[in-house]
Amino acid sequence: MSDDKLVIPTSRYCLVDAGLPHTSTLMTPYRGVRYHLKEYYTRAPENSKELFNLRHASLRNAIERAFDVLKKRFPIIRSTTKPFYYCETQSDIFLACCILHNFLLDEDRDKDLEDEVLHEVLNGPEEEERHSTTGIREGSTEATQLRNSIANGMWTNYLMLKDDEIDMSK
Repeated sequence: MSDDKLVIPTSRYCLVDAGLPHTSTLMTPYRGVRYHLKEYYTRAPENSKELFNLRHASLRNAIERAFDVLKKRFPIIRSTTKPFYYCETQSDIFLACCILHNFLLDEDRDKDLEDEVLHEVLNGPEEEERHSTTGIREGSTEATQLRNSIANGMWTNYLMLKDDEIDMSK
């Protein structure tokens, strides 16, 4: 049995960056294919892999913005060193912060906080994560087939509903 504590339910997967291995439970973007949102402002996706990477990047960007808002509003989740809490307690703290944040959105919306985070996302220094991939091989055939199937399904829908898509070049 593995020492890995991350358990992903069957038929589910996590979207992760390219620094991690592509497996049937960890879905990475396609390597060597346009990925960053800025790259799509001048030219729309031209194939299923580019569309998959665009949507992967968009989702990851939205998640990172949400975490930034939470970290600015609740300093307790900003620090990873002190004080130390067990993993279950950290999970409870994070959940409580999410609940409080959602409550405060209705009761006491902090427009300055939202504007500050949006400004940092749009104008802040671009920090690309770099991870060592030494010894990590691209995922199994099954994992690659799953990602290809998802990408091809997205591409088919994109072609059929192209007028409904957001034009990243404008």
